[in-house]
Amino acid sequence: MSSKLERLAGLLGEVFGERVLSVKQDRGEVTLEVAAADYHAVALALRDRPEFAFEQLIDVSGLDYSSWANQAWSRERFAVATHLLSVTHNWRLRLRAFAPDDGFPVLDSLCDVWPSANWFEREVFDLYGIMFSNHPDLRRILTDYGFVGHPFRKDFPVTGYVEMRYDPEQGRVIYQPVTIEPRENAPRVVREANYGEVGHG
Repeated sequence: MSSKLERLAGLLGEVFGERVLSVKQDRGEVTLEVAAADYHAVALALRDRPEFAFEQLIDVSGLDYSSWANQAWSRERFAVATHLLSVTHNWRLRLRAFAPDDGFPVLDSLCDVWPSANWFEREVFDLYGIMFSNHPDLRRILTDYGFVGHPFRKDFPVTGYVEMRYDPEQGRVIYQPVTIEPRENAPRVVREANYGEVGHG
């Protein structure tokens, strides 16, 4: 771990104190975890305090921990990881917060802190179903407006719930139940009898 990132991790602990749930340094990256209630306030401080100066939000990722490392997960299911960049200090930070309610996951929007959060938060809402309070225009961005469910959730079926097609009789696109028959995808390996032997091509 570089001394620069060690200094960042130390500063996070000093400035945010009890609001820090964890600070992890792994593979040259620092991850700060805070509670959902502190998510917006910590983000604002990360932008405005000169010792951090995270001027840019470069990504927001949704996370579904319903199964993690092939084990049962004992905490909240949904989280958001916000990736920040400080041009001033030339360092990066991942800010993570878990939504407290698995049935209706909600976190504060960061659009008023970094306007670039807008489309990223819409994508997280669309694909994971995580809501962002005070978002100026929270609606689907990648899937169709009539799409059912959130396709990046781990319990979303691979085939989806409905399929759409153009109906020439009605002259419009219609939705119908999925007609794909479930099947087993077993790979078949075909090799020549003398594959890999010396002198056979």
